Amino acid sequence: MGLAELFVLAVGLSMDAFAVSVCKGLSLRAIQMKHMCIAGAWFGGFQAMMPLAGYFLGSFFADMIARYAHWVAFVLLLYLGGNMIGDVRKGETCQLDGTMEVKTMFLLAVATSIDALAVGVTFAFLKVAIIPAVSFIGCVTFICSAAGVKFGSLFGAKYKSRAELCGGLILILLGCKILMNALGVL
Repeated sequence: MGLAELFVLAVGLSMDAFAVSVCKGLSLRAIQMKHMCIAGAWFGGFQAMMPLAGYFLGSFFADMIARYAHWVAFVLLLYLGGNMIGDVRKGETCQLDGTMEVKTMFLLAVATSIDALAVGVTFAFLKVAIIPAVSFIGCVTFICSAAGVKFGSLFGAKYKSRAELCGGLILILLGCKILMNALGVL
């Protein structure tokens, strides 16, 4: 997986965290740099840790199903992207809760990074260099989440669903690209 593909994947994965960060920005009265850093650290950290955990889980099974790895990657990314788009279609709205307490941020970080766990399994099948990949995903998510807090305070919930829709589409397109590369179409 090249740097451009990894960047697109990182942006796609970070869209859930970005959307939640926008909601946090909406609910905070006065945005401070610490709010942006807290959101970035929680979401970026979990977006880095979850694919690492998924990679180790997937490594146990990668050799058994290496022949079908591209299909597994395709199905996982299609499923994750479809779920993100489905959430947008349901019209789920964010809760306007400005708390940055550990319990709240932990639960939000886990919830927004479950898809990254599945991507980590995909990384194992594709034999991706995991440490640089998860570090890059964590950094991209940190930046997107910190920016989301600021963005939410400036522009409101107007762009939340668009961000999640774009994230879902990116994951689906990346899954299609992986499948097409493996089948020799691209």
